[in-house]
Amino acid sequence: MTNDQFDIDTLKRLRNKLDYIYSIAKINNHDNPELMDVIEDLAQASKMFADMKIQELSNQAEIKSPQGYIVSKLSNSYSRMKEYEKGKEGDFPNWKL
Repeated sequence: MTNDQFDIDTLKRLRNKLDYIYSIAKINNHDNPELMDVIEDLAQASKMFADMKIQELSNQAEIKSPQGYIVSKLSNSYSRMKEYEKGKEGDFPNWKL
């Protein structure tokens, strides 16, 4: 007997919300491409995790290499945020006391 902290219905609702977040970011990519790409990747990684958990709770195993997919999406987002952070460092003048 497992004491799982997730239930399938909630995971399906979360997956639908993640699909919505992904689609809004995709549609509005022209507003801020870097930010929207990060949002897209994070939504996709989160959705993959929800899909895996749904399959686990349903005693199915259809997804191949979910860890690689999630690592790829998170790596992309991480890289973009590091580049963003580097760009912000040059926005402020050097202060001398």
